[in-house]
Amino acid sequence: MALNKAERGFIARARTATLGTIAPDGRPRLVPICFVLIGDVLYMPIDEKPKTSDLSSLARIRDIERRADVSVLVDRWDEDWRHLAWLRCDGTASLSADEPERATAISALREKYEQYAAHDLEWRPLVRIAIERVRSWGDLSDPGRSPSPSDGDSGSSSSPRGSRRR
Repeated sequence: MALNKAERGFIARARTATLGTIAPDGRPRLVPICFVLIGDVLYMPIDEKPKTSDLSSLARIRDIERRADVSVLVDRWDEDWRHLAWLRCDGTASLSADEPERATAISALREKYEQYAAHDLEWRPLVRIAIERVRSWGDLSDPGRSPSPSDGDSGSSSSPRGSRRR
């Protein structure tokens, strides 16, 4: 099964999401991410980090290498709660080593986020998340009245409505 039109549109409009990995002690580890969707695969770059030059030391990379099960939560907040919605993609993560796949994903990331034009993404890890199941809540086709991408879009809500296996 592929993502449906509403799910694709919701993900395409989102500027950020939250990646959930599993720490060694079993606790969830959450981190905000930038991403792009190509087909039924999410790509997340490991961009330039001011605190570390050893990107393999990042907890999210270690978590993925230890256990590939991840979730990505994309949500829309609005003061008018009738416009709240979220979509959770559960899948399997890996580091992409395929050069043509990496080039396509990096190009799409640079198209979506102009900030990546100055980042050396070609030499950094690229996380590939194959979507296996999707759960959502709210009207994903409703663009809401959330801030524009330049203003930042964040928030959360609860209560899943449905689930589909991929």
